Amino acid sequence: MRIPGIRLVFSVGILINLVWSGSAADERGPTPESSLLELQKILASKKFIDLTHEFAPGIPHWPGFPDEQQKTIYWYKKQPASMGDGFFAEVFTHVGQWGTHVDPPAHFHKGLRTVDQIDLKEMILPLVCIDVHEECAKNPDYTLTVDRLKKWEADHGTIPLGAFVVMRTDWSKRWPDAAKMANKDNQGVAHYPGWSLPALKYLYEERKITASGHETTDTDPGLATTKDDYSLEAYILGINHYQIELLTNLDQVPESGAIVVVSFPKPKGGSGFPARVFAILP
Repeated sequence: MRIPGIRLVFSVGILINLVWSGSAADERGPTPESSLLELQKILASKKFIDLTHEFAPGIPHWPGFPDEQQKTIYWYKKQPASMGDGFFAEVFTHVGQWGTHVDPPAHFHKGLRTVDQIDLKEMILPLVCIDVHEECAKNPDYTLTVDRLKKWEADHGTIPLGAFVVMRTDWSKRWPDAAKMANKDNQGVAHYPGWSLPALKYLYEERKITASGHETTDTDPGLATTKDDYSLEAYILGINHYQIELLTNLDQVPESGAIVVVSFPKPKGGSGFPARVFAILP
């Protein structure tokens, strides 16, 4: 089945059967409206997994950014230093790259797309989860290889066109301990897993995926970011794709067969923003 611009891959093909089946007496098949309503009912009946961390002051973040500030300016009852009462309202001050967040191409490359320019059709995608958490447990400096991607394809089939590919490392289990996330040694060198350039080129240039995501604070492994090397993130954003950082609960999604919804606010000309990401399981 194709929803405009998106190829959804389901192991049992249930949605294909839904859209193209209908009353035997009606040779024209179901109307588009009834098909979408039935599709919504099927999706609502599935299990949803939130892939998003809660954000608050003090959470792990890139060390060059200031911490979040959060202030209540209206409360249900009058209190000192508030602007008024009768309801609950807060002011949040944080950088765009805060918590589970979207990095648009313009984050690294002037003139490329900002948050508000990411197309809606890039927000509902087939979910591919590359599970390398065992490798990362043995080697915190692990980087994803093309051979590992080909092994995934041997087990699950070709990575779908337009997919959202995530790397499961279980690094999110260290959240919200910033020191454990950075995993620095006595010399201040960070040790956390990341992607590799050949793997990213295979995904974006050969498999034509839409976006990628990970559980760590960076696309690049800790050994690289310690040297201020963010070339892998620069590559993804430089080819006009977006990415999601600091995902969680990837241990609760299958390696194939799910879909993902990636959503975020629409700041005009935005350099990034906290995202709400969730998976719908088959």
